[in-house]
Amino acid sequence: MHPTPAQPAQPVQPQSAQPHDGSRDREIESLAEFDAMVSTDASLAQHRVQAVDLTDRTDVLRTVDVTGAVFLGCPMDPEAAARIRAAGALVFPPVPGLPFDPYRGFVYSPDELFASLDQGYEATPDALAYAWFQRTKADGDVFSSMLRAIHDDAVSDALDELLVGARVVGVMGGHAMERGTPEYAGAARLGRELARSGFTVATGGGPGAMEAANLGAYAAPFEEGMLGEALRLLAKAPSFRPSVSDWARAAFEVRAAWPGGGSSVGIPTWFYGHEPPNAFASDTAKYFANATREDGLLSRSNAGVIFLPGAAGTVQEIFDNATPNYYESRGEPTPMVLVDRAHWTERLPAWPLLRALARERAMESRIALVDRIEEAPEALKRLGG
Repeated sequence: MHPTPAQPAQPVQPQSAQPHDGSRDREIESLAEFDAMVSTDASLAQHRVQAVDLTDRTDVLRTVDVTGAVFLGCPMDPEAAARIRAAGALVFPPVPGLPFDPYRGFVYSPDELFASLDQGYEATPDALAYAWFQRTKADGDVFSSMLRAIHDDAVSDALDELLVGARVVGVMGGHAMERGTPEYAGAARLGRELARSGFTVATGGGPGAMEAANLGAYAAPFEEGMLGEALRLLAKAPSFRPSVSDWARAAFEVRAAWPGGGSSVGIPTWFYGHEPPNAFASDTAKYFANATREDGLLSRSNAGVIFLPGAAGTVQEIFDNATPNYYESRGEPTPMVLVDRAHWTERLPAWPLLRALARERAMESRIALVDRIEEAPEALKRLGG
């Protein structure tokens, strides 16, 4: 019998985890929204219909008002496409032969990215998209670069809609942290405590510390013992090397044993496609452009960022986050908590530089260094998260 969720703890859902209703920005991103719009308004004028399969809506498209409407990657009957073009709409047809949809209306789910995992990771949409990126990233083809840019902009739009009203805490850390280690377990407990405190956990969406924090958020609704059992199951595949397939299957085994876990966000990139996304982030905003991904992750962490021990990538993230806090270019500085004093003062002494940078600035009261990961949530709250 599967363990059951503890009653007091509930999954933390971003407000717009519910289907987007299209009323705010005239975007229609599902067939249900499309049907609701044409049944109540009988008009699609000035709307944007995004990646909705309209092959069974030819009769509607023959008559509905489409003045100024834009259809982005919507499969439809050629007759219907010709009619709405003639009636004043712009139609951007689906692009054949791609392992991804550049016009997608929603962020990814783990099930979507890891579809066909039973055939090996190489057969999954995630791996196929990375292979396409590897083939096209340096060929100078403006069409390929345009498709990547459209995709990433669509993902950013979907991520913004997902996180409306959410208090987001970023958890940064290295991909090398292995399952089965005390550090991994600590990062998982951190993610769980943040989720239970009402925050939406956001990570870089990959393995290691990122996966651990997403796992913790996933475990938030369940009784205390669930996380320990999940950690034991995961430890049989400590790393995504040498086998991404085995590593991912262990995560899906945990998800199958405890379905309906808490929500969190992962924001990975195909730029580092050798690092697979983790299966515990309920919503994954995956990008081709790493710079867009990095800025997007940090800028959306509106309740602060916790930096676990990491290497070059985590150091970069510390100062990518410190810069807008220093200049207050995003408004009031947000909390920054660095975990592991020895790591950030001796091995990679980012803390002394961060403290010097913050001196006599508004951000000075929004930074903290703690010894243990268990101290991070309280430090975040103390700093105003």
